[in-house]
Amino acid sequence: MGKADLHTHTNASDGDLSPEALLKKAQSKKLKTLAITDHDTIKGYLKAKEMAPDYGIELISGVEITALWNSKEVHLLAYNFDDKHQSFRNLLIKQKSARKLRMQAIVEVLNAQGLDIEYDEILAEANMGNVGRPHAASILIKRGYVSGVAEAFIRYLSSEKLQGVKTNYAPIEEVIRTTKDAAGVVSLAHPGRLYTDGEVRALIDEGLDGLECIHPSHNFSTQRKFTALAKSGNLLITGGSDYHGTGKSEYDPYFGIVTLGDQYIEAIKRTSENRKRIVNVYN
Repeated sequence: MGKADLHTHTNASDGDLSPEALLKKAQSKKLKTLAITDHDTIKGYLKAKEMAPDYGIELISGVEITALWNSKEVHLLAYNFDDKHQSFRNLLIKQKSARKLRMQAIVEVLNAQGLDIEYDEILAEANMGNVGRPHAASILIKRGYVSGVAEAFIRYLSSEKLQGVKTNYAPIEEVIRTTKDAAGVVSLAHPGRLYTDGEVRALIDEGLDGLECIHPSHNFSTQRKFTALAKSGNLLITGGSDYHGTGKSEYDPYFGIVTLGDQYIEAIKRTSENRKRIVNVYN
């Protein structure tokens, strides 16, 4: 049975590796299926798409989208969508703009605390791509304000520290609707880290297709709890290593270890194909 990792990041967002380097690493770990789920962009996926067969990797379309739900940011994983669907692409264009505006506001907050950093240097750290808090953390480290990524988030960049920063991310209902219109499926990313059980159930009611049950932050009991919840609600089970690269995440050692079996990939494909047929009938 093949192994799949449906949660990885490249330097198109906040990962270290190029799309091709990630494919090489996936090949070395004997992965059969991979999803590149960069934050609010599919540029990394599109670059890897043509190269994936050369590495013996089945690459399915993926992206991690930040959405707003009850004034709270939630991370949604979209899979197997039509990457040419115009409404879906327009959504990601708006998300990129929202990320830039949010980072500009974060810089203002940090400057008000006496930290001498500039938006342009954070944008450069992101290689002019989709900017995020890990890029700000890198600048804080380079400037000597903190010793590492964990300290940067604890002292300055956590959601609690930045709760006054407003965002223009798309509402959850728009993200779910647009993804489904593109024949994709939507799963809630790492629910054990961020939400109460009641919040998870409420998010499912928004129209989610699945839950990310398998994640490095989930211990065995948490994994079992969400797997049981997904099965009871006839939801898809997704999972992956949340790989970013050396020094970017404590999850990196789990690449090639935290994986899914073929049956879960086939379930995602079936749901997507059924959705594609329905979309074609009504369009």
